[in-house]
Amino acid sequence: MLLVSSDEIETLILKEPVPLTVHPAAVYLGSLAHGSQRTIRSALNKIARLISNNRCDLMTLDWSKLRYRHTAAIRTALSQQLSATTVNKMLVALRRVLHEAYRLDLMSANDYSKAVDLKSLNVKPQLRGRTLARNEIQALLASCEEEGKTISFRDGAVISLLRCGGLRRDELVKLELQDLDLDTGALLIRHGKGNKTRTVYLNEKAIELVKQWLSIRGYEPGALVCPVKLNGEVIFKHLSANGDSVYHLIRSRAKKAGLAHFSPHDFRRTFCSDLLTEGEDVFTVQDLAGHSSPVTTKKYDLRGEEVKRRAVKKLKF
Repeated sequence: MLLVSSDEIETLILKEPVPLTVHPAAVYLGSLAHGSQRTIRSALNKIARLISNNRCDLMTLDWSKLRYRHTAAIRTALSQQLSATTVNKMLVALRRVLHEAYRLDLMSANDYSKAVDLKSLNVKPQLRGRTLARNEIQALLASCEEEGKTISFRDGAVISLLRCGGLRRDELVKLELQDLDLDTGALLIRHGKGNKTRTVYLNEKAIELVKQWLSIRGYEPGALVCPVKLNGEVIFKHLSANGDSVYHLIRSRAKKAGLAHFSPHDFRRTFCSDLLTEGEDVFTVQDLAGHSSPVTTKKYDLRGEEVKRRAVKKLKF
């Protein structure tokens, strides 16, 4: 799909490399947490390829040359290929790069304000993922206990951390032994989204499962959750940084327990929904989950219509 003429594409191509300190896309990526960079880099590469007819990537496109006619064409092209939610996220990234171009004095205020004046696509609210029932979580832990292997103790600890901590995959794999206080159950999340820190708390059952894993792993400083070889040898390093190892771990456990498919993030949805069901206020759940806004926390509320029906039944005449 050719969005602009071949002659105009020539004007959008950087003629020579520029220092990363004055490259708007590089500056923007550098401001992001490590876990977000891969997603945003992929989005910016797609945008660069679209507007340049596959002649540029995010580093060779001259973002400062983009004008409203370009960004409007990008929005239209993306909307024909991707979901509204994905398009809106990519438009946010586009606006942020152009904002850096403006801050670096590469774009005038007038050109910048026009180029970012893009209306987001309408998104139909839709529940994503699912919550896990108590018997499903019990089945996962039972599959670990029945095996009695080193790797199953490790998996039991991972499940307990996801279940009681509501952690993101990226947060889980970065945990260090020093982040956990076994006496109080306090778990310090030092690498949360946006480089924020927070503290969550494990209950007695979760602490017990983590202790079982540590009795095998040992108490050497380093990664709290480690890879395990087939022969049961513990490798003292973090699981893969992109979180794929956690995804495969949970998928394997679900299969062994005979459960329907779910993702590691569904533990986080369950964490938030269960706390709200128990009567915790949305602001407390927001703090525990590390959400920037209670609006985000409400999106994790998958309790359904039954909770509203029960609430109305409490009304008195």
